[in-house]
Amino acid sequence: MPILALDLGGTKLSSSLFDEQGKIVSRKVALLEGRQGGAVGDLIVQTVRNYQQVNAAIHAIGVSVPGISNTKTQRVWAPNIPGWDDYPLHEQLTHASGIHVIVDNDRACSILGECWQGHSKNCKDAIFLAVGTGIGAGILSGGNMVRGAHDIAGAIGWMALTKPYQNKYKPMGCFEYYASGDGIARLAKEILQSEENYSGQLQKEVTAHEVFAAHNNGDAVARKVIHECITFWGMAAANLVSLFNPEKVIFGGGVFGPAAPFVPKIKDEALLWAQPISIRQVDFESSALGSDAALYGAGYLAMNSKTIKHE
Repeated sequence: MPILALDLGGTKLSSSLFDEQGKIVSRKVALLEGRQGGAVGDLIVQTVRNYQQVNAAIHAIGVSVPGISNTKTQRVWAPNIPGWDDYPLHEQLTHASGIHVIVDNDRACSILGECWQGHSKNCKDAIFLAVGTGIGAGILSGGNMVRGAHDIAGAIGWMALTKPYQNKYKPMGCFEYYASGDGIARLAKEILQSEENYSGQLQKEVTAHEVFAAHNNGDAVARKVIHECITFWGMAAANLVSLFNPEKVIFGGGVFGPAAPFVPKIKDEALLWAQPISIRQVDFESSALGSDAALYGAGYLAMNSKTIKHE
């Protein structure tokens, strides 16, 4: 029987119907268009009902959410969606659909998607390092999802990768401050302010996309920014490898996109920092599923919800 997968982001809701073989039968994208609180929940409910009207045989729903999905309370904290500080999404969807619903965070869904149909297929120890507007990691260890005491494991944007501590790290953490999508633009602005004689391609109000484009065109400041980010990505990956001894580290999220060609350089940086045996046994790869990794993971959750173990 088919299953339905939903991937909620900060600006859009992606959805797909999967057949019994795990193939996408149909997919849709709906923009949030500034919706907040219950209006976002209503959009999700209406999306589910639209699918059920076309295919009444859907037997389970998997949902990826951008934040924390509390496995004890079945409620969601999503910082990019106003009004979702403790949102009862599971209850709302179960009541509206009348079928089995499982909700999980996008970090967990991304690594599950890659292990199901991506580059870490059949791995029991793998990490998805997601770099987009923020930074997080989905960690699979011994075939179990690592969650922590309060479902916050993988919040690696707060990794301490430099010193001394500065107050500007407080809202997002040191790693995310410098090496997320927003961090790339932020770092470029800081460097531009110190470059008195700069005459390159970047403007003061720069975006990560523009930094990557300028880097590819040989801009000195852009190259400095990307070099710094490669260092941060390599250090963070080295720490994860030393802690968890994974088979693979998968780099995904919107930044890996344009940053995918740098994965070999990130591995070279990680080789300097990580446990020396572990780092030589692990593969670094960019995501095979791209922006759909969490969507596939939500599909996997719906298909396998009764057999997934948590630790």
